[in-house]
Amino acid sequence: MKEKVQVARYLFFDFIAAATSWTFFYVYRKRHIEPQLFQVDVPLELTQHFFLALVLIPLFWIFIYYFSGYYSNIFRKSRLLELGQTFLSTLTGVIILFFCFLLDDYISGYQDYYKLFVTLFLLHFCFTYLFRLIQTSRIIRRIHQREFGFNTLLIGSNEKALNIYRELNSQPRPAGFQFIGFLTIDEDDPQILSPELPNLGNLNDLATIAEKHKLEEVIIAIESSQHDLLAPVLTALQNLNLTIWGIPDLYDLLSGNTHSSIIYGSPLLKISNGILPDWQAKLKRLIDISFSVLAILFFLPPSLIIAIIIKLQSSGPVLYKQERIGRFGKPFTIFKFRTMVRHAEKNGPELSGENDPRIIPVGQFLRRTHLDEIPQFLNVIKGEMSLVGPRPERKYFIEQIVQQAPHFSLLHKIRPGITSWGQVKYGYASSVEQMIKRLPYDLVYLKNRSIYIDFKILIYTLIACFKGDGK
Repeated sequence: MKEKVQVARYLFFDFIAAATSWTFFYVYRKRHIEPQLFQVDVPLELTQHFFLALVLIPLFWIFIYYFSGYYSNIFRKSRLLELGQTFLSTLTGVIILFFCFLLDDYISGYQDYYKLFVTLFLLHFCFTYLFRLIQTSRIIRRIHQREFGFNTLLIGSNEKALNIYRELNSQPRPAGFQFIGFLTIDEDDPQILSPELPNLGNLNDLATIAEKHKLEEVIIAIESSQHDLLAPVLTALQNLNLTIWGIPDLYDLLSGNTHSSIIYGSPLLKISNGILPDWQAKLKRLIDISFSVLAILFFLPPSLIIAIIIKLQSSGPVLYKQERIGRFGKPFTIFKFRTMVRHAEKNGPELSGENDPRIIPVGQFLRRTHLDEIPQFLNVIKGEMSLVGPRPERKYFIEQIVQQAPHFSLLHKIRPGITSWGQVKYGYASSVEQMIKRLPYDLVYLKNRSIYIDFKILIYTLIACFKGDGK
């Protein structure tokens, strides 16, 4: 079952539920609320405004659900959690609709406000959750019947890995793990799992295995004596868009250091591969797109002037295109206004420093004011970058950085940005050593990022642009 098909089903039934509940609510107002005010029966007329609302109101609800993260991780839903999520999103949406459209309704008394609010809430909640319950139950039933599941890889081949494999694989009501094999962590692994599952290699083969087998989930099974190996394992996984599970130690559970999820009797710890809550991630993406569209329109006149000056000062294209490494280690083409002479890197990749003779006259101004970054708003709209995030680097330099700082690859968990906390606090890096010195700032952002922090970084960036503090 394709995820997009299932998401489309949820979208369709959410739309139908919203339209149905609004129709019943409209009838309720005409039959019970307005007659009390006018003291006569009100004819039930399906006006043009009614049909317009029948389209716009469901779209409003889908907007609410999208930003609550409901359509994410569609195959891993809990009916109980779905009940709470539907309740909260319905309450939020009804409050918005009430204050926007119903507060100025014609009513005979303030008690009618309570009736309108409660009626709309109950109608919408009941229809929405009924359809969702049917859909989610259908998915869970198919998982339990082993009709489909999630390609899962075990990392480790010890007694703990063997026990968790046998327990998950023998459950009468399986949780959906479809094991494709296991990886060894080091040469000393006893490979106890070999009779049960194929050995697909070691951590160095992880990216290739993930692509070849369309990997979806990973379970890390290491012994307490192997905790020093956890960091390289997590580092290797951060570049991949996977759901990661771990087996917490008894000490971790008792000390409260972990939040375990009991999956049909097997305690597994879900290790987040993202930091922002779903609603903040969706809001961040909406801000990225909206701000970028406005920025492109705002900077269109100066961009034309910049393009003319670049052409007058140097032969070659106005835009400079270069391959950078983005989220989950995927390469993409970044756009910038060209600030150097044509073929500036004919002798190989080379970072720019102070008084670089390759920089054209207008290039220094563009770099100091960050105006050379304007075309990157196109990268943001395409989904390759964000407004705020660690600056993307080239593979050539990343390979040098990770030799000294392997945790640099943690930055690939999120979209790279036009500006970053590292760039604000440290500035442009003109060498690999400076990139490593800038890294702690970006790691701090990674650990603490939020919409608030993003706005703060944007404000600092604008100040730097006006002051011309760039390099």
